Amino acid sequence: MGTVIDSHFLALTAIVTVGYQLSFFVITALLKFDKVTDFAGSTNFVILAILTLVLKGAWHFRQIVLTLLVVIWGLRLGLFLLMRILQWGEDRRFDEMRANLLKLAIFWIFQAVWVWTVSLPVTVVNASDRDPSVQAQDIIGWIMWSLGVSIEAAADQQKLVFKNSPENRGKWCSIGVWKYSRHPNYFGELLLWWGIFVASTPVLEGAEWLVIFGPVFLTLLLLFVSGIPLLEESADKKFGNVAGYRMYKRSTRLNSKLYFCQFFSIE
Repeated sequence: MGTVIDSHFLALTAIVTVGYQLSFFVITALLKFDKVTDFAGSTNFVILAILTLVLKGAWHFRQIVLTLLVVIWGLRLGLFLLMRILQWGEDRRFDEMRANLLKLAIFWIFQAVWVWTVSLPVTVVNASDRDPSVQAQDIIGWIMWSLGVSIEAAADQQKLVFKNSPENRGKWCSIGVWKYSRHPNYFGELLLWWGIFVASTPVLEGAEWLVIFGPVFLTLLLLFVSGIPLLEESADKKFGNVAGYRMYKRSTRLNSKLYFCQFFSIE
């Protein structure tokens, strides 16, 4: 069980996260092997969720459900991204980092902050002694998670199939859910993590509500920092002179005004 000093497992999860990410940073730096980067991030969520659940040992229904949701998401995404990078053979995000240890270290530090922060709702729920009965927030949160993970998984698989087809080489993905959003995978991820937060609210009291910083941080990260802006810039460089792509951007941008920033495909 958690001690009074770290009753919410905040220090423990921070130490575990830093240690886990540091080990992969060393592997990446020494071996110039960056194919495990996304796997390291996704599986870190799984480790924190299971660790806090087991250490608390309360085994409340809400704790088990939220932990299970994180495990399903983390393993699905981690294994998918690992399989994809092994197929594709390179991660272009690291082209400028492999020879720059400082830039590489900053990336891994940022990934550790991302994991610890976004995990906050589950960490605090698993550390809590409170166990109110299932409420509307639980149901709503679980539904949001179900929709989000389904959209994310569908988007990932559709784009993988599209990219792996030789006839689509040099084309942008606009099939399936990608017809309606330039970033449906990010929309799904944001929806599922906001769902986990909503499902955690029946337990929260006082300062514990600060765990909302988890999904807020993720939202700001994907919308304005390392998510959509980088991908939009890359796509514009590749296809910006193609009339069909410009039309695709205009059509998805129009929907963005109505549908939650067009599944966050904003400009």
